[in-house]
Amino acid sequence: MDPSYEELMQAALDEARRAEALGEVPVGAVLTMDGTIVARGFNHPIAAHDPTAHAEIVVLRAAAQAVGNYRLTGATLCVTVEPCLMCVGALVHARIGTVVYGAPEPKTGALVSAVRALEIPGLNHRFEVVGGVREGECRALLQAFFKERRGRV
Repeated sequence: MDPSYEELMQAALDEARRAEALGEVPVGAVLTMDGTIVARGFNHPIAAHDPTAHAEIVVLRAAAQAVGNYRLTGATLCVTVEPCLMCVGALVHARIGTVVYGAPEPKTGALVSAVRALEIPGLNHRFEVVGGVREGECRALLQAFFKERRGRV
């Protein structure tokens, strides 16, 4: 039996908390193929000294290594926050089948918020988008992180 989107989001939230523990913006992601989680990842560009170390990119790299192919055709990626434009581009190149996200990201979200990247003409692949899964929990985690961070300044 395939895990539900709610169960996948719980796993992504667990990853986001790993990022938070390192002082990184708490974003987490998991990727499934054929109903099995094949990769997990969290946001850590500060620790990695890598501007591309977003949770989605980290999980795509891990999944590609795990399955031995950069094309992750039909996979489902679940992430706590709406992906940015860089991440959407990588998801297109990886041939992801479905992206499930928790909270929208009004400033940089590239699926429905700031940019609608999948509407760009000429894309060679598009994927299904499911938003708002456990949105309140995902948003609360981010808000608490930034509230605490602002309190230390």
